[in-house]
Amino acid sequence: MRAPIGNFDQATPAPDCLDELTRPVADAVRHWHGCVPADQILYVETDPQLADTAVFVEHYGQDLLETSANCVVVAGRRGGGTRLAACLVLSTTRVDVNGVVRRQLDARKASFAPMEVATGETGMEYGGITPIGLPDAWPLLVDSRVVDLPYVLVGSGRRRGKLLVPGKALAELPGAVVLEGLGV
Repeated sequence: MRAPIGNFDQATPAPDCLDELTRPVADAVRHWHGCVPADQILYVETDPQLADTAVFVEHYGQDLLETSANCVVVAGRRGGGTRLAACLVLSTTRVDVNGVVRRQLDARKASFAPMEVATGETGMEYGGITPIGLPDAWPLLVDSRVVDLPYVLVGSGRRRGKLLVPGKALAELPGAVVLEGLGV
């Protein structure tokens, strides 16, 4: 199948390649529900050696610069408690951690979660964290510009491979909150 964005050799419906995904991502695809059918989520194989954004878009297509999103784990703290959340923003922007995220989590302080916390809590590889298959209790903060795209390139849970997901499907994920100005 031809990928709707990028120059990938093969795009496979995610339900047909669950073995290529980490367990939490595969489970989320297996139990998928929403307005977009699971077979419209596509898996593409990528070379982790080409992960740098400039090299990645040169190899896989310039259109990916405007249609890629990063999913990062943040920690909001208030008093003695910490609340984890994920943020999804276009790769051409950065997460407004100290403004939008801090207010949304009702935290006194917010920061990016340490790598070992992000990977340990999600069951995903660093550099491959995706909004699909996150822990149920987490909020997923999604920049509104991501939702507006026909397809978005996101991680697959592993460093090797990406998912192409219709933007509107990301707004329906568990815990999703669509926000203006999350990515600045």
